[in-house]
This record gives sequence, structure tokens and C-alpha cells, in this order.
Amino acid sequence: MSLDIQKGQDLIRVDEEKCEFKVHRKAFTENEILKMEKEKIFDKCWLYLGHESEIPNPGDFKTRRVGGRNLIFNRDTDGQIRALLNTCTHRGAMVCREREGNTKVFQCFYHAWTFNSKGELVGVPGRDGYPEHFNCDGKMNLRQVPRLSSYRGFLFVNFDSNAVELEEYLAGAKEYLDIVADHSEIGMEVVGGTQEYSIRANWKLLAENSVDGYHGFPTHKTYFDYVQSRGGQLTKDDLTGIGRNLGNGHAVVEYQAPWGRPIAKWIPAWGEKGKQEIDSIVQNLVNRFGEERARRIAERNRNLLIFPNLVINDIMSVTIRTFYPVSVDYMEVNAWCLAPKEENDDFRERRLNNFLEFLGPGGFATPDDIEALELCQAGFMNNKEVEWNDISKGMNREPQTTDEIQMRSFWLKWNELMTK
Repeated sequence: MSLDIQKGQDLIRVDEEKCEFKVHRKAFTENEILKMEKEKIFDKCWLYLGHESEIPNPGDFKTRRVGGRNLIFNRDTDGQIRALLNTCTHRGAMVCREREGNTKVFQCFYHAWTFNSKGELVGVPGRDGYPEHFNCDGKMNLRQVPRLSSYRGFLFVNFDSNAVELEEYLAGAKEYLDIVADHSEIGMEVVGGTQEYSIRANWKLLAENSVDGYHGFPTHKTYFDYVQSRGGQLTKDDLTGIGRNLGNGHAVVEYQAPWGRPIAKWIPAWGEKGKQEIDSIVQNLVNRFGEERARRIAERNRNLLIFPNLVINDIMSVTIRTFYPVSVDYMEVNAWCLAPKEENDDFRERRLNNFLEFLGPGGFATPDDIEALELCQAGFMNNKEVEWNDISKGMNREPQTTDEIQMRSFWLKWNELMTK
């Protein structure tokens, strides 16, 4: 079987009549596929940069690696948020080596060229060695990413200057970003600290896993046993909800479950004071949005995938997670905790405990998921004999939480972009 997706190689097979959806395992193992993904997906799609709360003050900055580029994510001295390519226009060295801080200028370590927080070149040692008109056109300033846009405090970049507007790209995912943002009356904020880990598996496996309700009970049995030991009552029938295709490759699983949300069945472990605080939070949501939307925010869980590599888990804690391929069988993952600015210290502590407890690198779920994905990658060594993954579950009925419409949504967009 030759590998030439640009000439229409059939890596995705869909047979609606037979209710079959197949993905060829070469999509996870071929270096040529990854090279094309970088060009056709990561160079063309909107990619998550960060949350506006991470750089609240003029001069604040973070350095981030996004879509294979080193960026400076900063707020300039006028308060404007920017995304600067972290490479000196002189000889190419990274201008900012610190991970975060506050500064009015960035000075290159190599030859001391200096740039202000807007990226403008403001200092060149040996300036008399250059003509008078040097940089009058601004071409030696730090480059800004072609596109930077935000939605409800979530900031995205795009390296394609001709890309569609962010809100058009987000499509149905906007509804779920609104739900997350509406948790707070005064605004959400990223809590300091980043989870960083790696997985020896293809990046698309984590995209699938993040909206896969099918694997939960067999893979995370230890966690469910733990929930029950704390007074929870948990069966497969408790996991009720729906998976949805949100357009443009985005997808969500939204479901009712007896864990995570503050109104969960095992809340007695928090005591009477905790119950009163929860009741107050829910009543505030009712006052702001009405009963139906308030209950949706407070009582339902959401696993949201924004194509290609942003996941927001609105479950025990609101977790923002991105993942990027380093090689065809290795990815790097970053995660942050998002919280209402106004929550009290007790709730913030519980939130951070939940941030670590389930989805943290050493939590109940993430080590299980890592092992599962790495086992998949190892199993793909047999793809000459066993060629196809099956992602057909639920094609014969209305979508349920444990069906696979979410993964099919991702793969249809992937195929569309890869075969253009």
C-alpha cells in the first residue's frame, strides 16, 4: 500500500450504509504524515496561546512553544496583548530566555540587540556601523504572529494571514467556551503553575482520548473505586449525556455524572459549610442565567476538543490542555487550571486538589491514559497485518456519551485538511 495522501490515498474509509468508520494506522506512524500535518494543520489552524489572565499587567510576559514556534506572549507597556516570534532579527537567537516575568525590554543574549515590549528595535550596539536609515522600515523589529485573536479571554494565534476569523473557526465550540467563562461573574483566571509531561504516542491519540467516554470505566476503574469509597454511588448508568460534532473538527461530550461538579453525590465529604457555599454559588447562577442554564453550568460535565489540539475539561476542575507532536510517536503536553477569580480559599484549595487528583500527571486518570495511548502506539507496529482502527460506535443510533461521533468529527476535519 503506497503512501501518497496528496493523491488521494484512502486513510479514512466511511461507509454510512454499513455504519463503518475506519482510520488507517499509518496515520499514526508515518513521518511523511506528520510533516504534512505541520504544513496543513498546525500552519493553518487557530492554535491556543494562553488566557488573558496570565499576563494581567503591562510588561508581563510568558514564553510559549506553539505550533512548533517559540513565542513571547506578552502585554506591552500600553496594555495591548501581543504574540511575538521569539527570535532575534539579527542572527536568530531566542531573545527571551526566561519562562515568565515583567519587563519593558527584551535584550538578546548574543549581541545585545534590544527590543521594547511592542517588539520595536530600540538598541543596537555599534549603531554607527549601520547606515542612517537602518530599520526605518521596521523590518528589523521582532516579528509578530500573522494573526492573534481572543474569545472570552481565550487567546489564539494563526500563522496563516489568510485564515478565517477566529469566531467563524470556533463554530459550535463558542457555546461551550461561553459556559466555561460564565462560571464567574467577574472573570476567570488561570491559576499559577503548569503541568508538563510527555507521552510516547502520536498526538492524535490524545485528541481522541480526550473526548472518549467509552474508555472511562474499564481504564479508570481505580478512580471509580475511590469515588465509591468516599460515599459516591456510581454505575455505568450514571454516565448519561451526549456527544456532539461542533463543526470544523471541534467536538464535545456533555454528560451528567456523580463526580466532579460541586453538586456531586459525594459532596457530604465537604461538610455542611461546603454544602451551604455550593447552594449559594448555584443560586447566584440561577439569578444570573435562570434555572435551566444555571443547572447546566453547575451540574453537567464537559470534555471539549477544539481542533486540532486544545482540550478544555470542565469536570472536577476546569483544565486547559494542549499537546504538540515532537515526532510521530512522541508528544509534549501542557495543562493549566482555570478558576473563578472570586472563589474563596477553601474552594480554590479543593479545585487545585481536583486539578491534581484526576487529570494531573500523577493523578488517577492521566497515568492510565498515557499507558493506554503508548500501548496503542506499540500495537501499531503490527499495522502491516492489522491496518485499520475502527471508530464506528454509535453510527446506527442517536449519539450517546459512550459513542464515537466526537472522534469521527476530528478525523473528518483532519482528512479534509490533509487532502486539500
